[in-house]
Amino acid sequence: MAEKVALVAGVGRGTGGAVARRFAAGGYRVALVARSEPRLKEFEAELEGSLALACDITDPAALDDMLAKCRTDLGEPDVVIHNAARGVWGSFLEIDPAEVEQNFTVNTMSLLHLARAVAPAMIERGSGALMVTGNTSALRGVPNFSGFAPTKAAQRILAEAMARELGPQGVHVAYIVIDAIIDLRWTRRQFPDLPEERFAQPDDIAETVYQVAHQPKTAWSFNVEVRPAAEIW
Repeated sequence: MAEKVALVAGVGRGTGGAVARRFAAGGYRVALVARSEPRLKEFEAELEGSLALACDITDPAALDDMLAKCRTDLGEPDVVIHNAARGVWGSFLEIDPAEVEQNFTVNTMSLLHLARAVAPAMIERGSGALMVTGNTSALRGVPNFSGFAPTKAAQRILAEAMARELGPQGVHVAYIVIDAIIDLRWTRRQFPDLPEERFAQPDDIAETVYQVAHQPKTAWSFNVEVRPAAEIW
């Protein structure tokens, strides 16, 4: 039997990297996608059978080239994880509208481009999973998030529309709302006084993504929220 293939778009030292490791541990050959090739090469060296594919997924032509190499070297992806994200914060009176447009391009349009590229093969075989990582900004707008929340809300609505269309065709789309501060070096610096129990561990988030991607067809989830037990919500 051919090995399963997972494509992770947005591989870094946080959630994306943890997801890549979890799928590799689950027996998948992992296509590692991000713009930074040196970082991807570190993961490629760590994860047996993986493939580093440097690509800006907001560029449809570059995305097509990347997927062509993935299909040739690894095979057609069985599971695709969209973890690419970009944000800018501040009052709506102060933020640069051009930055918001770029956020929309990364957070929403890249999901559209990626889904359009991988969905036809999933539809043809009647199986597949597309997991999208989001956060609480997709559900509500609060001060200083005007440049970020609208783009994540649009991302979630796009994912929901795809889920309703693809579900009856055997393709599972889910949106993982991460309601937490993820434990990263820069978040530790930014929130030095935050209690340990308030940080979400990337490996634990990755476990949820993996489990949702493998739900049986009779019990699929779309909106999935994860948060530390100590999170105030």
